[in-house]
Amino acid sequence: MAERYYNYIDGEWVDAVSGETFENRNPANWDEVIGVFPSSGKEDVYRAVEAAKKAQKEWASLPVPERAKILGKAGDIMVERKEELAKLETREMGKILKETRGDVQEGIDTLYYAFGEGRRLFGVTTPSELRDKIAYTIVKPVGIAGLITPWNFPMAIPCWKMVPALLLGNTVVFKPASDTPATATELVKIMIEAGVPKGVVNIVHGTGSRVGEAIISHPDIGVISFTGSSAIGSRIAEVAGKMLKKVSLELGGKNPQIVMDDADLELALEGVLWGAFGTTGQRCTATSRLILHEPIYDKFIEMLVERAKQLKIGNGLDESVDMGPVINEGQMNKILEYIEIGKNEGAKPILGGKRYTEGECSKGWFIEPTIFIDVQPEMRIFQEEIFGPVLSVTKAKDFDHAIELANNSTYGLSSSIYTTDLRKAMKAIELLEAGITYVNAPTIGAECHLPFGGVKNTGNGHREGGKWVYEIFGEIKTVYVDYSGKLQKAQIDTDLNK
Repeated sequence: MAERYYNYIDGEWVDAVSGETFENRNPANWDEVIGVFPSSGKEDVYRAVEAAKKAQKEWASLPVPERAKILGKAGDIMVERKEELAKLETREMGKILKETRGDVQEGIDTLYYAFGEGRRLFGVTTPSELRDKIAYTIVKPVGIAGLITPWNFPMAIPCWKMVPALLLGNTVVFKPASDTPATATELVKIMIEAGVPKGVVNIVHGTGSRVGEAIISHPDIGVISFTGSSAIGSRIAEVAGKMLKKVSLELGGKNPQIVMDDADLELALEGVLWGAFGTTGQRCTATSRLILHEPIYDKFIEMLVERAKQLKIGNGLDESVDMGPVINEGQMNKILEYIEIGKNEGAKPILGGKRYTEGECSKGWFIEPTIFIDVQPEMRIFQEEIFGPVLSVTKAKDFDHAIELANNSTYGLSSSIYTTDLRKAMKAIELLEAGITYVNAPTIGAECHLPFGGVKNTGNGHREGGKWVYEIFGEIKTVYVDYSGKLQKAQIDTDLNK
């Protein structure tokens, strides 16, 4: 019998008010039910907000280093449970164990970073323009944070958002993706075990149309952090903008890898295989466009096809597997539709392009690694985010053309160039329109202490990770202390011409 899960509101595990539920299934074996979860709605969100509101002042009154100790303890617990959590995540969303271990490790790293940051939330102290007066800044919590997270990194991305929100003294209403609610629940259990008081973290399961909409429109939630599609991000910005909420959006990508003729081709090959087919292409940073310098175009494609054919598809719990399933049937059908669009547009498929159903894979949502060549910039498979194991290959005449092709996108998250020419590498860093640029490495592989995010339709200017994420969940307060004993008028009393 499938395990029963609940919402966590005001320190209690509870059903949805409606009593409705949904099943969470294994995308590698759709017969396996991971758990049954509450299908929540507006009333559940409102209950969670009331709990968060009630708990916020007391939580914020704890000294920051004390909050940091709790988060550090959560990191210790996550270390102890790393393998168990990775296996649950693989069952829940399909990616291979090597990757889910990495996902959990990212959560651990984020927790430990926050533990240290608890003693480094530095403000700025600056000279005043007046005598006997000092000026400095401090950071205060926003209040209640609404967190809406995706299914592809069900431990790392919730930690990216929840951990800094908590460290700054916010309380949290958390809606995880409906495809990965079990991993999210385990994160909340870890926070509880570490000592987070009741009402500080609340998790509400359900759909975006019901739970997500209630979160973004609730007047008492002061900051929204969302990772997902640009279309939904636009909707969140519209609703939250009318209420002047703080909003952080980390959205889609259509990430290019450039390979020049002077590159280490074997290294570039390893990079594109990992970038395009790691996580079955289900990353916002996935390498979905490969831009090859004309002199090595044919040779590299031959190398790429030969190696991609060797990728083993299957259940991610099998340590020998290279690529797991896509997340669900709907996503599988969307990817297959894009493959047909590519064919109809005139791109040439040279590998894959079909659902993979050999052996036990017939029970899941598997797609072959797919490669298109002769892809032109006007084609939809060049421009639109597919979010699957589909790689579009385009030929560049020279370096300038390669940069032009890479920048021919409404997205700007990650980018990559392989070259041994220092000048080309430095010019690419300067010219590529992206929040992240890798030199001689693939487009995937974020580190928790560095900023993560992009330009154009990839987001709204904020960055997650490192010290930068704290700007999202905090409000800067400027403090002036005048100990002159008289009224001093800034700008007026400093007029040098008087």
